[in-house]
Amino acid sequence: MYRFLLTPRWWGINVFVLLAIPFCVFMGSWQLSRFEDRMADHRAATEQIDPANRAPARPLDELLPVDKETSGELATVSGRYGEQLLVPNRTLDDRSGFYVLTLLRTDEGKSLPVVRGWLPGTADADRAPAAPAGEVTVTGVLQASETPGSNGVPVQGGLPAGQTGAISAAALVNLVPDDLYDAWITLDKGDSGMKAVPATAPQGTGLDLKAFQNLGYTGEWFVFAGFVVFMWFRLLRREVEFIRDSELGLVPDEDGNGSAEDRATEDRSREAEPAQ
Repeated sequence: MYRFLLTPRWWGINVFVLLAIPFCVFMGSWQLSRFEDRMADHRAATEQIDPANRAPARPLDELLPVDKETSGELATVSGRYGEQLLVPNRTLDDRSGFYVLTLLRTDEGKSLPVVRGWLPGTADADRAPAAPAGEVTVTGVLQASETPGSNGVPVQGGLPAGQTGAISAAALVNLVPDDLYDAWITLDKGDSGMKAVPATAPQGTGLDLKAFQNLGYTGEWFVFAGFVVFMWFRLLRREVEFIRDSELGLVPDEDGNGSAEDRATEDRSREAEPAQ
């Protein structure tokens, strides 16, 4: 009964199934590994910004350029504070406020954005404490430049003079004349009575939409594999039923007129009818 599996048509179906199932399983496993990698990056980044797990502070130059390995590390740098800016609409402990950001000009002639602390309420330059004068050495957590619209950074434009929506060289280059580092630090201890701004995990290491997309694609590929198996058994069952019906004479002929026995019965019925 199952000799039909050796026909060219079923050879094609079987080859397709044998190729499709491993491919779907492979793609599902790959997407699952991508999700697990993101989970591992998230755990590592979370541990890295945990104050209890931080390594001793190192000079800023040893940690540049900022990447997933160095973001969250303690950095120390010396220089003189210069221009001060405010970063509005930043939330801390479920309260809205603003960051006080001051540029620290180093001996290399470049300026590093330093978030000295956070204050509640609407951004107001008069409320922001002045930066210490003279040569200072600061220690803070190294952070990568922010990207508006990601990692909790709001998209905002049309801000008053002296304010910036994001902490990045790209956002600050049009506001200050300094040559800027493509990084910034947040002081581990708030300056002048301000509250310290906690470090955040690097972009791309959190459980963001991409991570859950990988998890969703994992389910889709495994569902595809199951669907291929289901359709193969369904086609097999239909083929077996068709053969059984043919052996019992239940399958109509190609002209759609029924079996020979049915046609003979119909002819005898017509002969038995009285002439009109």
